[in-house]
Amino acid sequence: MLDRKSIYALNKKDQEAIVYMDADRNIIRLTREDFDTEADFLKWKAWSDENYHDQEKRDHVHANHTFSMADIPDAVGATDGPEVVIEQRIEKQARERYSEETVIRIRGQLTEKQFRRIWKHYVDGMTEQEIAAAEHTSQGKISESITPGLKKIKRIFRVRQVSPDIRAGIKAMGEGQTLRKFFTEH
Repeated sequence: MLDRKSIYALNKKDQEAIVYMDADRNIIRLTREDFDTEADFLKWKAWSDENYHDQEKRDHVHANHTFSMADIPDAVGATDGPEVVIEQRIEKQARERYSEETVIRIRGQLTEKQFRRIWKHYVDGMTEQEIAAAEHTSQGKISESITPGLKKIKRIFRVRQVSPDIRAGIKAMGEGQTLRKFFTEH
């Protein structure tokens, strides 16, 4: 954002003078009368506009890529105690076990094709068209495989509709290395 009171803005706005700030932070205006010729004035005016513009750009780059340490909350540098870390690890392991058990339940109810296609769609993020191209078949065949597979998953979880939460859960199951390893081994 341009500071309208910056030297760059004042100099750019005032086409009849070269505006600069002296060492005591006083704003000085050099007009055409302060130069021997009109050409000298125009040369130095163009130079000052360019110079101030370059400085303004450098200042913006600096401001956009730095921040004040005063803006960081005190808690940012704090670390959790060993009890909290252990509790988080236990919770993570429990979530991973639940995910693995859920994937085993789902995989046991689906055909290999259904499982592979649902995995590609919801975990790998492929569209039905991309899966069809990879498997050298039609998008309709992929859809005909995924739709009944999702119905089976609904029955497993006894839900009327595969909600975004369950879809997110299916995707989340694939994000752990242990689950990817599990799927490649089983």
